[in-house]
Amino acid sequence: MRKEGKGRRKRKEDKKRVVVSNLPFEGCSHKENPNRHYGGNQIKTSKYTVLSFVPKNIFEQLHRFANIYFVGIAVLNFVPVVNAFQPEVNLIPICIILGVTAIKDAWEDFRRYKSDKVINSRECLVYSRKEQSYVQKRWRDVRVGDFIQMRCNEIIPADILLLFSSDPSGICHLETANLDGETNLKQRRVVKGFSQQEAQFKPEHFHNTIVCEKPNNHLNKFKGYMEHPDQTRTGFGSESLLLRGCTIRNTEVAVGIVIYAGHETKAMLNNSGPRYKRSKIERRMNTDIFFCIGLLFLMCLIGAVGHSLWNGTFREHPPFDVPDAKGSFPPLALGGFYMFLTMIILLQVLIPISLYVSIELVKLGQVFFLHNDLDLYDEETDLSIQCRALNITEDLGQIQYIFSDKTGTLTENKMVFRRCTIVGSEYSHQENAKRLEIPKELDSDSEEWTQYQCLSFPARWAQGPPAMKSPGGVQPLRRCQSARVPIQGHSRQRSVGRWENAQSSVAFSSSIEKDVTPDKNLLTKVQDAALWLENLPDSRPAKASLSTTSSIADFFLALTICNSVMVSTTTEPRQRVTMPPSTKALGTSLEKIQQLFQKLKLSSLSQSFSSTAPSDTDLGDSLGTTMPTTDSEDRDDVSVCSGGYSTDTDGGYRSSTWDQGEALASGSGTSLEEVLEDPALGPASPELCYEAESPDEAALVHAAHAYSFTLVSRTPEQVTVRLPQGTCLTFDVLCTLGFDSVRKRMSVVVRHPLTGDIIVYTKGADSVIMDLLEDPARVTDTDVEKKLRKIRARTQKHLDLYARDGLRTLCIAKKVLSEEDFRRWASFRHEAEASLDNRDELLMETAQHLENQLTLLGATGIEDRLQEGVPDTIAALREAGIQLWVLTGDKQETAVNIAYSCRLLDQTDTVYSINTESQETCESILNCALEEVKQFHGPRKPERKLFGFRLPSETPPPASGATVPEVGLVIDGKTLNAIFQGKLENKFLELTQYCRSVLCCRSTPLQKSMIVKLVRDKLSVMTLSIGDGANDVSMIQAADIGIGISGQEGMQAVMSSDFAISRFRHLKKLLLVHGHWCYSRLARMVVYYFYKNVCYVNLLFWYQFFCGFSGSTMIDYWQMIFFNLFFTSLPPLVFGILDKDISAETLLALPELYRSGQDSECYNPLTFWVSMVDAFYQSLICFFIPYLTYKDSDIDVFTFGTPINTISLATILLHQAMEMKTWTIIHGLVLVGSFLMYFVVSLVYNATCVTCNSPTNPYGVMEVQLSDPTFYLVCFLTPVAALLPRYFFLSLQGTYGESLISKAQKIDKLPTDKRDLKIQSWRNRQMPAPVPGEAQRTHRPVPPVPEQDFRASTPKNSSPPKQKCKENRGVHGERSSRDHRRDDPSSADSSAKLSSKDHLLLGPNSRMASGAYPSGQTDEYRRSSRGSHRRSQSSLTI
Repeated sequence: MRKEGKGRRKRKEDKKRVVVSNLPFEGCSHKENPNRHYGGNQIKTSKYTVLSFVPKNIFEQLHRFANIYFVGIAVLNFVPVVNAFQPEVNLIPICIILGVTAIKDAWEDFRRYKSDKVINSRECLVYSRKEQSYVQKRWRDVRVGDFIQMRCNEIIPADILLLFSSDPSGICHLETANLDGETNLKQRRVVKGFSQQEAQFKPEHFHNTIVCEKPNNHLNKFKGYMEHPDQTRTGFGSESLLLRGCTIRNTEVAVGIVIYAGHETKAMLNNSGPRYKRSKIERRMNTDIFFCIGLLFLMCLIGAVGHSLWNGTFREHPPFDVPDAKGSFPPLALGGFYMFLTMIILLQVLIPISLYVSIELVKLGQVFFLHNDLDLYDEETDLSIQCRALNITEDLGQIQYIFSDKTGTLTENKMVFRRCTIVGSEYSHQENAKRLEIPKELDSDSEEWTQYQCLSFPARWAQGPPAMKSPGGVQPLRRCQSARVPIQGHSRQRSVGRWENAQSSVAFSSSIEKDVTPDKNLLTKVQDAALWLENLPDSRPAKASLSTTSSIADFFLALTICNSVMVSTTTEPRQRVTMPPSTKALGTSLEKIQQLFQKLKLSSLSQSFSSTAPSDTDLGDSLGTTMPTTDSEDRDDVSVCSGGYSTDTDGGYRSSTWDQGEALASGSGTSLEEVLEDPALGPASPELCYEAESPDEAALVHAAHAYSFTLVSRTPEQVTVRLPQGTCLTFDVLCTLGFDSVRKRMSVVVRHPLTGDIIVYTKGADSVIMDLLEDPARVTDTDVEKKLRKIRARTQKHLDLYARDGLRTLCIAKKVLSEEDFRRWASFRHEAEASLDNRDELLMETAQHLENQLTLLGATGIEDRLQEGVPDTIAALREAGIQLWVLTGDKQETAVNIAYSCRLLDQTDTVYSINTESQETCESILNCALEEVKQFHGPRKPERKLFGFRLPSETPPPASGATVPEVGLVIDGKTLNAIFQGKLENKFLELTQYCRSVLCCRSTPLQKSMIVKLVRDKLSVMTLSIGDGANDVSMIQAADIGIGISGQEGMQAVMSSDFAISRFRHLKKLLLVHGHWCYSRLARMVVYYFYKNVCYVNLLFWYQFFCGFSGSTMIDYWQMIFFNLFFTSLPPLVFGILDKDISAETLLALPELYRSGQDSECYNPLTFWVSMVDAFYQSLICFFIPYLTYKDSDIDVFTFGTPINTISLATILLHQAMEMKTWTIIHGLVLVGSFLMYFVVSLVYNATCVTCNSPTNPYGVMEVQLSDPTFYLVCFLTPVAALLPRYFFLSLQGTYGESLISKAQKIDKLPTDKRDLKIQSWRNRQMPAPVPGEAQRTHRPVPPVPEQDFRASTPKNSSPPKQKCKENRGVHGERSSRDHRRDDPSSADSSAKLSSKDHLLLGPNSRMASGAYPSGQTDEYRRSSRGSHRRSQSSLTI
């Protein structure tokens, strides 16, 4: 028992890491240090050393089957009985191939070695007990348990636990761009108990033991505790861990102890590098190589049998048959076996050894042209396409399914505040909507406007160049100059100035996002609410929670406080703002300021001020603060921004706002002198900058700022908010519960400075917050109960309206806690934070205890704008035959509206929505939907294949004569769970086969990757995933091709992708043009290689019939080596890199041409076997015409072989010329040069080689042949006869070819004007006829669904009369177009009318109360209140 207990304890301890200070062991033996078992900080990403390179590289290269084959052949040739050539000569080709690849690998690894050396040699400050101070050490000498001191703008050398920060509140600011690409600053805080240090941190006084988890690759997860000498424990998490590779920002000094070093750091554990993917062509090629091996064995078998039969015809051994050492002859069967092996060596070139190297070189060339395409370069971000996986470029031309994220991929991820609802009243912000309708004009004016906006006033008036100085007097590095993570692939040199101006590290700081035009109705109510708030200590209302005024005040306080937005000035690190809770600033009129703006001609700004507030102290504050400062010292503190972006060291997701807020509504006035005395508005903060971790948060802070609720400062303990009157309220922050994807909400617990109440402000997804609200039934007062129900219902109605408009919705709520309740909860929370086991579960439990019984304040609608060119790109991809699925975590209504606006769904589409948690219900819905779709489209016959080649399918015509409507499918995450758990994948996929697009909403990252794998594996199609965030990484890695968008959500998607682009619209040219070219070139090059080698090898095979199957050759072996390595290697390379079968303009104008790649028209079993037959035919001609010419003559064997070699070279090069669709000088030079090089090399070789290949020698053979007229005649006539069938076939194909590619090639040859007309007429023919009566809905009967399905999906704990059934059981059609009922919120939920005679399918999304309908009526039909713009719907409600 004791042993078992010990074993269990040991296993538990194995999961922990214990770290102590190294200082007590400094100077002692290494064995005495308890930290000695942990790895050092030196890193090594290179694969080889000088000694291990040769064996390791050869071992890696032998993973490729062809290399093993050729090494085996070379070794076999050393066996004397079977050798066909000189063994040493036979090694040359494989050595060259392995050598070229080894040199490439060595060069890449040397680059990695140099990079490692630079990183390991960086210096940092490590505390030394001997020196009693921090000393410089190299990164590689840092050890776990060392104390490191870091300064502003320094890169962190290891994973360090933060123990001290010069920031008074114990905060250290990090930029994680090197880790995940995100430029917004993250806060890390000192471990509890260490933040109250007045002086510098003293490492000698640190005697605690740190216990934490073992090294792992979770960047955002870390837990542990610190055990003090008195046995007490303090818990800490990822908020106290500084990760290797991040950069310290806005913090003068930070000190910490090393927890993980070197390869155990989280950054290194995440650095897996790009993974190897095999392209579809490579997989097809491996199959064909096996066919070639089969062919080789067949030819060798014929040779072996022929040799035995021929030898059997002799009664006694012929004189040329040499006996072995004992004078005996091997039996015929053994002789045949030896000949079989000899023939393998002889005909080995049938497997194209140089094909693999050629493919790698061609792909490098293709990537070079891809990277240098200016159309794929984004000027705004100064980024071109990055190719991170060099081996799958051709797969870009064969994509059949695209899986796309929505936010940041289809949309800009620029969040713009649009409208809000507060306690049931909706504020539509019409003026704001009008302003946003003309974004182009706004953006075009933004440069001049933002120059003024980013500068403080003195800088605008003083024309001298302002300097930037850090408080210490030393100019720190700008953030955009900090070290970036090296991304594999090509990079272009950036213009630093251009980059800083246009793409500073400030994300989302365009005027569109920052400027919010307030709603006039709400503005007056906000002023009343601010006055109410100011008088709160004098008169506290009894029912504060239900008064509109108090709710408006709380709503805007929640927007300002409930977030993680950091406030900083452009020049100073964040300072702890300590001010009285209420510092009143009196206001003055705006007349003088408005005159100033008229002089500056900033009409838009002036209008913003006048419309925002009747009077504006804030601008007065700004002027008063900065006007007198004209000397150069004070001007140094002014932030200078050009192009609308700040270029200082703060960066992050920051928006620069006017110094103390642009719009403060106030009824009273102040003088400029009084303002100077306000501690909040002093010279320490010339300009406020907001840095948020998500664009949604910044949008809400800017919205509150527009109504003059301005976030002034934030520390871990306090948040200061300035009210419209200029009053500053400082709230004590008691606890912050950050946002996470499980809870989908964030809460902040604060103490109100005026009332002393403890208030919880919560914001989050409406689907979550609505379930956490206080139950109105518990309220004793019936009037209050009615009001609560009314607020809740109207807010829900507004949320539905926002979702239909494609807005992202967030609910805002609050809760007042008693002191006792909070104290109890806080101790529970503290225990959870200090525990090491089940810490996450305990923290989640504490959050759930706090976030319940909430009071609803209101909701917001934020617009995520569509990226430019998305609708056109989607339309083109659909024309190209690519299925597009959108996989998003967003709300269903929002995703559907975005789908309509980007043409993913059309007004005339039949849209099915499936929302259910029950597997039985899901199955019955899928069956009903499939049955209905098949009535119109007819059953889908499976694809017929012949030898893996797709044949045209015969789909029966649709049942009705009218044009069949397109089908769309909308499905949510719960339904996906039901599908995966209920084994309904096949039915789901069958239904999606009929759909033109599929939307999966509320899906998790895991579900995204599962869907991609399901479609890829079950349908055997080529898939592409595109996304921009960390939540898209698994989906990107699951697809055949993963594309990351280097957007606003960091670089994690890019780091795990195969290609990285900056805009979704670039996908159009990337696939339709470059994808088509890469596939077409490479596929035809591979087919050509197979043809070339089979054609050449067959010449040797035919010769065996005339030399007694002896394994001898009529061509010199050196000539055979040169033939493949030099004479015929360059033309295919040029062909594979430069050939264009169709121009880029035509490919973009006619997207359906892309289908040729999807159908593998250039390289499939048919094209492969046709080229094999052609190769056999050509080899017969090339061998037998010279044979018949020289028959019965007395020429020697090499004189017979030289014309055959020359003829075959001419034929193979001319065949290549016929395949080329583009002709440039390079093509001509390479073809002619290869042919001439053959003659030059042959003449030199034949003139100098006297005893190269004893006993027969090629000396003087070529010289003799060139003097013979017969040679010229044979060399001219034979290629013509050999190529005649191919020429005839190509002529017929060009004249009568019906394929799209043939037609497009003809169009390409026309003059530009005629070509454009032809393309236009083609497109007109392709356009579908309009659907007759497209606005009409049709009613079709559906088999009734058994009632038990309905019950099965009802949650067990729901009470039928009251609880709403959360899933929409059924297939719901979507609502009417997006402008529908925008101005009339009351009509958003048009009343449902049951139609008894319509045994229907049709009805929009609605929540059904279980038990709301009689048992017989399981169907309902709704009509939207407007009939003009209705979408064709087909929906099944169960």
